[in-house]
Amino acid sequence: MVAGDIVLTGLMAVLLVGVAALLTRVENWRSYTPLAGGGAVTGDETAVINREKPAGIIRWLTTVDHKDIGLLYGVYAVIALAVGGIMAMLIRIQLVTPAGAILGNNAYNSILTSHGITMLFLFGTPIIAAFANYFIPLLIGADDMAFPRINAIAFWLLPPAALLIWAGFFLAPVTDNMIEPARTAWTMYTPLSVEQANPGVDLMLLGLHLSGVAATMGAINFIATIFTERNEEVNWANLDIFSWTILTQSALILFAFPLLGSAIVMLLLDRNLATTFFAVEGGGPLLWQHLFWFFGHPEVYILVLPPMGLVSLILPKFSGRKLFGFKFVVYSTLAIGVLSFGVWAHHMFSTGMDPRLRASFMAVSLAIAIPSAVKTFNWITTMWNGRLRLTTPMLFCIGFVSNFIIGGVTGVFLASIPVDLILHDTYYVVGHFHYIVMGAIGFAAFAGIYYWFPIFTGRMYQRTLGKAHFWFSMVGTNITFFAMLALGYLGMPRRYATYQFDGAIAPLTQVSTFHQAATVGAFILFIGQLFFVWNIVQSWLEGPKVEDGDPWDLESDGMLDREFQWFDEQLEAEAPEKDPSLLADGGQEEQDDS
Repeated sequence: MVAGDIVLTGLMAVLLVGVAALLTRVENWRSYTPLAGGGAVTGDETAVINREKPAGIIRWLTTVDHKDIGLLYGVYAVIALAVGGIMAMLIRIQLVTPAGAILGNNAYNSILTSHGITMLFLFGTPIIAAFANYFIPLLIGADDMAFPRINAIAFWLLPPAALLIWAGFFLAPVTDNMIEPARTAWTMYTPLSVEQANPGVDLMLLGLHLSGVAATMGAINFIATIFTERNEEVNWANLDIFSWTILTQSALILFAFPLLGSAIVMLLLDRNLATTFFAVEGGGPLLWQHLFWFFGHPEVYILVLPPMGLVSLILPKFSGRKLFGFKFVVYSTLAIGVLSFGVWAHHMFSTGMDPRLRASFMAVSLAIAIPSAVKTFNWITTMWNGRLRLTTPMLFCIGFVSNFIIGGVTGVFLASIPVDLILHDTYYVVGHFHYIVMGAIGFAAFAGIYYWFPIFTGRMYQRTLGKAHFWFSMVGTNITFFAMLALGYLGMPRRYATYQFDGAIAPLTQVSTFHQAATVGAFILFIGQLFFVWNIVQSWLEGPKVEDGDPWDLESDGMLDREFQWFDEQLEAEAPEKDPSLLADGGQEEQDDS
């Protein structure tokens, strides 16, 4: 256990040192001249804003500019993705052999728990907030978020939340394992999460609660911004699809996250004050599952709706056509938001609930697939007979659609009670939701990063490396998670550090082979992310500068949105003034008649 903690702590330390080294190179610590100030300003106004911004690191610690906060969210999310990815690689290496390759049971359970929480709460939600903070005001023509200081506070609650969630890994070696990482799995099911006498669980719960508070503050801000800060030319009929999905997501957060916070408080009270909210003689252990999944399934759509919005925004740009059935995409978004609160018990079909109640949840779980299918057919129809340009953002959008179809169809099977009773808590479930979390949410995030890379860096990435990143990610994702689907059919249970099979269930060699295939796919996926990190860092520092406010040639198809119009204004405002001595007779610039 101690050896595993020390190894992971060392890897985290190396990662943090690397981030610090990168920041010292990216940032001019004595002065800072941002690409633009706030809102759509030009000329002297930009200069005034630049002078008012503090210098160096103080600026990043005190900024309330929505674009700066968006960048902070993005850096934070990428760091969390790296930490969660390292944890995932340790899990896959462990399962290469039936007896476990590198980790003890306790270390495996700790890493498994932190991996899930890191990816969902420290990467998934913040990466969406990064895009939303930076681009929602630009897309709706606002000067900034409605509550800039609350926006900053919402972000600065996240670093301490991450430290609390990961605290056990850092404290175990120095406290002689008095404080260890949580080993509850990310769902924190009772009575296991109540009975673990480990302060690391309390720290993890407090960090999770803090991240929920941050998400709720951000949601209130996005709702207020979209309702009150829109430009007079932006109405509900022409509001962009990404803003619609962020608005729906924010409404879900308002209803879902406070419930999780209340459940966490009750769990903390059970752990520390001997209350009986989730005890057998009190509310019962199943009460936690009801409360958690009433939050947990809307959380799935909290994570996936904005990526759907990103794809709905980006995919038409490289298809040369407007999004097919825009109104139906909006209506399906709202339908998913409403239906998402009526499906939580499909996670609990095997708990022995009344069959009539199970049937009603099955019906709603099947029905919620319909608006998702509407979106999928609209994306495909948008590409149909379009002028497709297979840029890196477009490749990731197409990869999103492909992976989302697989993840969605496998989810429909799990919504059926007879099938779910067989596949529940097997690797089939793991493969299903990873097709959504990595294959869909992750791919949409990469599409957004590449699409808007010129805006938030002023430079262009290396296109060849971007496409290599896509293909390694696509191949690795499908090898890894398709192997997990097969493991589920073989009866491989999830959350196990070691495995042994009776031949009557499945041949052990066949199970081992699929685990090894999943691990090979994970390594391919990991190599793809190394391409991504190198491309982003190198291009941010040394990539060719963008001199055209329309780097994707969107205006030729009439697809230029507000954020690129704003970007063009900033480039014009920052362009050096021409030397009067270079002007032609009469003070006019010479025209090229060629």
